[in-house]
Amino acid sequence: MGSKTKVFIASSNRLLRESIVRILAKRTDFEIVGAQAICSTTRNEIVDSGAGTFVLDSLEFFLNAPILSSETGVRNRLAKSVLVAMDDSPDDFLMAIRHGAFGYVLQEASALDVVSAIRTVAEGEAVCPPRYVRVLFDHVAKQAAEFPSSRKRMQTGLTRREQQLVPLIGRGLSNKEIASHFGLSEQTVKNHIHRILRKVGASDRLSVSEACQITRLGWSTKSTADAV
Repeated sequence: MGSKTKVFIASSNRLLRESIVRILAKRTDFEIVGAQAICSTTRNEIVDSGAGTFVLDSLEFFLNAPILSSETGVRNRLAKSVLVAMDDSPDDFLMAIRHGAFGYVLQEASALDVVSAIRTVAEGEAVCPPRYVRVLFDHVAKQAAEFPSSRKRMQTGLTRREQQLVPLIGRGLSNKEIASHFGLSEQTVKNHIHRILRKVGASDRLSVSEACQITRLGWSTKSTADAV
C-alpha cells in the first residue's frame, strides 16, 4: 500500500471540520495531520504540518498564505489547496484558481462532496462545480480575444529585454528577483513591466502571463531564462 495523503484542515465551521475529519479518519489512504479553526497560529501550523493537501473555508486566508497561494498565479505544486464552503461567486472562483487553488467547493456541498473533492485534488487533479467549468472556458476565451494576436504583438514593439522579462513574470519572480537576475535596478525593472503592460494591453502581471500562455507566443519560461 502506498503512502498516505497528509491532509491539514483549517475551517472555522466546527461542524464541517469535524464531519470531514470523521469521514477521512475512516479512509486508509488519508492521514489527518492537523484540524483547527483558522486563527493567528494557523499559518505556522500549516508550515510545520508536513501536509500536501490543505482544506480551507476562507478565501481571504488562502490569498494571504504564501505557502498556499501566489499572487502571480504560479501554483505551488507541492501545496494542493481545496477551498470549501465557498460563496457562489464566479469572481471569487476565478480569483481562487488564479492564485493556485486546485479545488473550489460551494456552501451547498455535503461533507461527502468535500471529501470527494479532497481525494480528487490529492490525486493531482482539479475540481470545481460543473457550472463553473463554463465560467472558466468563458474566461479563457475572453483572455484570448482581448490579447493581441502574434502579428499585433509584433506591432506593439516589445524590446528584446521586455521579451526576456515576460517568462520571469510568468514564473512569479518579484521585481527585486528579476532585477538581481539581470543586474538591473528595481526601478528599471518596474519601468520595463509598466511598458509591457501598456504595450500588450494587460491590466496586471498575471494577465501578461495568462495571455502569453494562451496565445503561445513561444517565450519558453525555461529556455529564455536560461539563455540570459
